[in-house]
Amino acid sequence: MTLPTPQSLFGLQFPSDPQLSPDGQMAAYVLSRVEDENQLEQASGAPAKLDDPKPRYFSQIVLASAESSRTLTTGKGRDTAPRWSPEGQSLAFLSDRDGKNQLYLLPLGGGEARALTGKAQFPQGVSAAQWSPDGRKLAFLAPEGEADKRDERGEARVITRLKYRANGSDFLPDVAAALWQLDVESGNITRWLAPQQAISEFAWWPDSRGVLFVSSEDEVSGAMWQQEAYDLPLEGQPRRLTDWASLISNLSPHPDGLRFAAHARLHTERNDSDSHVYVFEPAGESGSEPYSAQRLDHHDFPAGNIVAGDLHVGAFPDKPRWLSGERLLFLATQGGASGLFEVSLSDSAPQPHTFDPERVVVGFTANAGGAVWISESATEVTQVMLNGVQVSHCPAPDFALSIPKRIAFTNELGEGEGWVLMPAGTQSAPALLNIHGGPHTAYGHGFMHEFQLMAARGYAVCYSNPRGSVGYGQAWTSDIFGRWGSIDAEDVLNFFDRCLAELPLDSSRTAVMGGSYGGFMTNWLTSHTPRFQAAVTDRCICNLISFGGTSDIGMRFWDDELGGNFHRSADTDKLWAMSPLKYVEEVKTPTLIIHSVLDHRCPIEQAEQWFTALRLQGVETRFVRFPEENHELSRSGRPDRRAVRLEEYLAWLDRHLGM
Repeated sequence: MTLPTPQSLFGLQFPSDPQLSPDGQMAAYVLSRVEDENQLEQASGAPAKLDDPKPRYFSQIVLASAESSRTLTTGKGRDTAPRWSPEGQSLAFLSDRDGKNQLYLLPLGGGEARALTGKAQFPQGVSAAQWSPDGRKLAFLAPEGEADKRDERGEARVITRLKYRANGSDFLPDVAAALWQLDVESGNITRWLAPQQAISEFAWWPDSRGVLFVSSEDEVSGAMWQQEAYDLPLEGQPRRLTDWASLISNLSPHPDGLRFAAHARLHTERNDSDSHVYVFEPAGESGSEPYSAQRLDHHDFPAGNIVAGDLHVGAFPDKPRWLSGERLLFLATQGGASGLFEVSLSDSAPQPHTFDPERVVVGFTANAGGAVWISESATEVTQVMLNGVQVSHCPAPDFALSIPKRIAFTNELGEGEGWVLMPAGTQSAPALLNIHGGPHTAYGHGFMHEFQLMAARGYAVCYSNPRGSVGYGQAWTSDIFGRWGSIDAEDVLNFFDRCLAELPLDSSRTAVMGGSYGGFMTNWLTSHTPRFQAAVTDRCICNLISFGGTSDIGMRFWDDELGGNFHRSADTDKLWAMSPLKYVEEVKTPTLIIHSVLDHRCPIEQAEQWFTALRLQGVETRFVRFPEENHELSRSGRPDRRAVRLEEYLAWLDRHLGM
């Protein structure tokens, strides 16, 4: 029998960034697929090495209605970020067909797309284009000047800012990207704002008088996730609206042009606190006082989709959307599922709009005329849904899929849950304990090609939501504050023992694996128990002290998670006591280490320390380093590297679990 391979990933398609038409009856979205770059080069007349395949992501814009769909853009480039003009007659989008992303305009009545920006003015490309509601302007972000080539030239780099690198970006630019205005009729482009600190997002006010944007007061505030909202008129300087000093994202201006909704977290709350939907509004009559904020989603679940899935290539919008001046639609995570909920300003008890407890809504847009969203389940790949009608036709993997079996476990807070994907026709299957990252994320009903592949290869794939996971109430999420490696470890092992007791699994052939926080927990478990026959630790953490000074979130992460940080001598004993590296002498489990060189979230020095320590201890260890990739390799990394990663997993498991 021919076993499925990691290359089955190449046959899948990846819809993203669904955008609803102004009348609510059509959708534009991005469809990505994997193709051999060499073959595309040959088709365009360029010389190509067909004996050396280069599988890469390529993407086009698709236009769909309930009755039909058609591809709007073609070619070898990557076309993304479609945005409807307010009258619904054209689409602005980004494309890298000439190198870096530039802004294009496509008339939907016929004709070719024309470039609105070019590499002569924007050699580093543009991003985040948005129409003004009156249709006269497009605003976008773009850095000025040429790209930083100091490393290529071998020049020294002088660092003075607290945060100078970021996962997915490597070194941050010395100057934040500017905000630009483009007059659609004339084509004139003017710099609107050169911000002192980076603009994380912006949104037009409904009367087109200007934009609302999110930034920080200074570079230290930005590094510490202390954000504010600002008003920027068409003419004039920005004005700070809030005194928030905490997370603000997913801006959604109210139709009255005064208020706005957003995902936010109070400044008194930590990273383990769920973000929620707030409405910000002017306070007082003078207009000079900071905006006040009222929480709108009065339920015990976080805003947005936080359920894992590995088909999420591209952008997945999840900002709240006003259906009227009274009603708001938003995305939230409940248990291992997520969906759309509706809430009114007069009654803040959220009501389900599109929620199935065994499905995940990955992203959406909506208006008074309808909604479009991307949905998936554990056994169904991502598809685009327009007003409840499936308008995409993405193929499933070319192997049989396993239906998850729910397994419950209990602890002091009540019942937790997890799932098992069982292989077909096996009486005593080897079992894999998978641990998610975060730790404040969730496994559940998202589609996981990786898990399904492993089940199809004969492994029972066990995955759960221990304390610290989201979607089960704030008490469940926050219960691990200050005690990583204690009750969370108890939960994952308790769950795994339930799997072994309830299902035909081989307890003598087991492995533990996980990424990010899941990599921390993998290292923690193998340094505290010899019960597993193999381990795979991916983008891991092993030394909490060195992590604090090398991670792009290390400046405050341990304060938020554990109540201490690496730069205070009073806290280092506590951090070292929770570091797997302290207990590395107890590790006996053969360990595969997977890490990306440009991972600045969990820096590669963590993997290097773990590898060296294991080798010095005589533990069988294999260290696989991926160039150019970051923390997102397993979810949206280059497809050939994603396949190599899975090949390494399977070879290690087959070897040590006797497959």
